[in-house]
Amino acid sequence: MSDATEANGTAETAEAAAIGGLAGGGGAGGRHVRVVLVDDHRMFRTGVQAEIGQTATTGVEVVGEAADVDQAVTVITATRPEVVLLDVHLPGGGGVEVLRRCAALMADAEQPVRFLALSVSDAAEDVIGVIRGGARGYVTKTITGTDLVDSIFRVQEGDAVFSPRLAGFVLDAFASTDAPPVDEDLDRLTQREREVLRLIARGYAYKEIAKQLFISVKTVESHVSAVLRKLQLSNRHELTRWATARRLV
Repeated sequence: MSDATEANGTAETAEAAAIGGLAGGGGAGGRHVRVVLVDDHRMFRTGVQAEIGQTATTGVEVVGEAADVDQAVTVITATRPEVVLLDVHLPGGGGVEVLRRCAALMADAEQPVRFLALSVSDAAEDVIGVIRGGARGYVTKTITGTDLVDSIFRVQEGDAVFSPRLAGFVLDAFASTDAPPVDEDLDRLTQREREVLRLIARGYAYKEIAKQLFISVKTVESHVSAVLRKLQLSNRHELTRWATARRLV
């Protein structure tokens, strides 16, 4: 290996730690798993690839990447990985939409594709949404590289995996007999539309929302229009009342 290549590999590993808090490796121990990375941040995908994708060491082979829902479905269908690392918030409908469109692959008895959510969000509705959609686990981006590799193999084997802080309320939500019913109106919205809805209801201006979500003002306007249409509301004041009534603010 040349000095330049070695230096580049070192830089990528350092970038992974900076971006996602991923650190550590571990031997493959004869294990092998094929993985697809789905995340709309290219730098994060690069960091994860550099950290866990050293197949000889970790046993993880990254066979594809995707940045939005359509790309994800195409890549997953083409490569048929054992495990998909899935971000919750994606352009095109979010991780839940990827799960919905890959339901047949998850149900394949011979070669099931299993999903592990890997997200910065630890919001209960995000966790419950993807688990309800069929994901086998949910870990946050503060996870170490060693633990992420271990989680991937556990999901490959059919286990359910959660970050410790999330496991309790996931179990409570599915075990409770008085769990709140599914809100069909809210379920019509994509994950990104829900984010915009909350920020609008909290009084943020379009420019502030755009800056916080790293999207354009025009995209914010499009999301607001979609939310109003889906919920059959007329303006942001009605939207705020709707969100407040459901304790989403």
